[in-house]
Amino acid sequence: MSTITGVSLLQQLNWRYATKKFDPTRKVPSADWAVLEEALILTPSSYGLQPWKFIVVTDPALKTKLRPASWNQAQVEDCSHLVVFTAKQDITESDVDRFIARTAEVRGVSVESLAGYRGYMVGDLVNGARHATIQEWAARQTYIAMGNLLTSAAVLGIDACPFEGLEPAKYDEILGLKGTGYATVAACPLGYRAGDDKYASTPKVRFEARDVIDHR
Repeated sequence: MSTITGVSLLQQLNWRYATKKFDPTRKVPSADWAVLEEALILTPSSYGLQPWKFIVVTDPALKTKLRPASWNQAQVEDCSHLVVFTAKQDITESDVDRFIARTAEVRGVSVESLAGYRGYMVGDLVNGARHATIQEWAARQTYIAMGNLLTSAAVLGIDACPFEGLEPAKYDEILGLKGTGYATVAACPLGYRAGDDKYASTPKVRFEARDVIDHR
């Protein structure tokens, strides 16, 4: 059952933009932020494996430390919440087993009944050719989460600015990620646009539908 019309959805997607200037005095209400965190959790991923961790930064001092590692982008400091997208650097049999155990718990089935699915994942991600590029595979999953976050925020009238303009190694150091098995991929400040952000009224530049959509 749809709870938002097509017109409303497109209106919000047209409303959103990569916010260049946030109003530092405005914070996302806790209830709305809880919705966005749940949206992140609900993001789909390959095999459902969820090879990520989302770090939500609200501490002003920590945001100040991250700004120089973010190409000095002011949004990092001025936003309400900064989400750092991190991806697992390896996928092992224990990672698959953890997911299988969780699946069994949530769906009320036995671990043994999922042996075939487990074997398929291990054969592909752990022992298969894909394992040679597993970090890239995991990183791509995080971009699904970022897209989901952007759309969810837009529907709620919350601004965002996704970016890769950062130094991942410095982020990892500042956030204490070294040795955790996760590494920074990208980040996204969220909050509310400043009244004088000129980019808020700049027309979107998109190719015509005929140039990017092919019906067959």
